[in-house]
Amino acid sequence: MGKAVIAIHGGAGAIARSRLSPEQERAYVDALSAIVTCGQALLAGGGSALDAVTEAVRQLEACPLFNAGVGSVFTHQGRHELDACIMDGRTLEAGAVAGVSRIRYPILAARAVLESSPHLLLIGEGAETFAFLQGLEAVEPAFFSTPARRAQLERAQAAQQTLLDHDGAPLDSDRKFGTVGAVALDLAGNLAAATSTGGMTNKLAGRVGDSPIVGAGCYANNANVAVSCTGTGEVFMRTLAAYDIAALMEYAGLSLQEASERVIGEKIPVLGGSGGAIAIDREGNLAMPFTTEGMYRASARVGDAPSVGIYREGCGEGGHG
Repeated sequence: MGKAVIAIHGGAGAIARSRLSPEQERAYVDALSAIVTCGQALLAGGGSALDAVTEAVRQLEACPLFNAGVGSVFTHQGRHELDACIMDGRTLEAGAVAGVSRIRYPILAARAVLESSPHLLLIGEGAETFAFLQGLEAVEPAFFSTPARRAQLERAQAAQQTLLDHDGAPLDSDRKFGTVGAVALDLAGNLAAATSTGGMTNKLAGRVGDSPIVGAGCYANNANVAVSCTGTGEVFMRTLAAYDIAALMEYAGLSLQEASERVIGEKIPVLGGSGGAIAIDREGNLAMPFTTEGMYRASARVGDAPSVGIYREGCGEGGHG
């Protein structure tokens, strides 16, 4: 068994050095580093993988740099519709919410569905009612808005762009797949995964992507792997991308690296999609493949220095790039 480890991502897409100022780059690196270090400390103290991914994603939702929670993008109608999912690799239990707009931390609602509901996925007003009955914090929908996201919507509407197309081509710096996620292996050998998103800028009201769908954008099974995806949601759903990585490992005997590269690097692009994933197998091996210009990502093994990456180069462990 390898050391306990956690990995997080803050989305993939058209992320190039030319599009980020040094100040913006430092802000992302600092945020990713702080969040992954917190998860590392939780695991080092004997915390569960499920708790580690819950807290990591909650912190990502609290950071306006990322498209989840505060800082979520707008739908075409100028609203916020947030999705989240969490899965426990030990029990294969999962919880998810979709299309919510008044729950401060959607990942906590997904965790509550896992722990306190007979169901797996709750949507919209029903999900919100359930969450509030569990004592979760309610906010006004405007809580998630930022001026930058409003401007992003206005640019997309002016150009008549929607992020629902399947080509996934980064037409400009707005077109990055704003999902956040975390995967972890704890000291007891348990795996867990969590994914959360504000969706796609200018999406149609009611659109749900891969993030809250078990097996598409989020999957964990102690038998093999924990996965959190980010990318062209419709294609990740059609391929059941997260589960496909696990299936290739279980049925075809592929390694984590081979399976994740096959899905992200080959199967997704064949259908016109792009994006990335973070994945940890039961031995503590780590893979973070992506086909886009960049992917906000970080990882930390218990006892080792954290690693943070943004661009294509420097995507291994041991530094930031």
